[in-house]
Amino acid sequence: MKIALIVAMGENREIGKDNDLIWHLPKDMQFFKDSTKGQVVLMGRKNWDSIPEKYRPLPGRENVVLTRSEGLELDGATVFNTLEDAIVHYQALKDDRVFFVIGGAEIYKLALEKEVVEEMYITHIAESFDAHAFFPEVDYSQWKEEVVMTHQKDEKDIYDFVVKKYTKA
Repeated sequence: MKIALIVAMGENREIGKDNDLIWHLPKDMQFFKDSTKGQVVLMGRKNWDSIPEKYRPLPGRENVVLTRSEGLELDGATVFNTLEDAIVHYQALKDDRVFFVIGGAEIYKLALEKEVVEEMYITHIAESFDAHAFFPEVDYSQWKEEVVMTHQKDEKDIYDFVVKKYTKA
């Protein structure tokens, strides 16, 4: 089981405000959907709560939620209290799905601190935003970088962005 992380962020590592996304980029959202379809997605409880109910659980993916709340049950999601427990559970299944960490900020930080992430898919948006949530600082010298997609702003996607894949060196 490969553990990956997927995130979109502004020029100053901004990822959210008021428990929501700051931007609407349909092409990037499609990249997220295509990348995570059929895979396992791990998110924090606040991230789960921020998803509109009509989209919960995220369709076509196994939804996993991390929470500090003991005994919490969520319709359509498997709940764990620690990242380690979630990883051990899915590694025991011995399948070839990718385990995608999809946020929020605390979950990204935890996964990077535990050094369990093997790949990162980061959408770098060429704009700065007012935000409350930020992606952790990363030492990119520890990662091999590859450009996956470049997009120039248009009428639907109003910011320039580039998606990069980082593989642990």
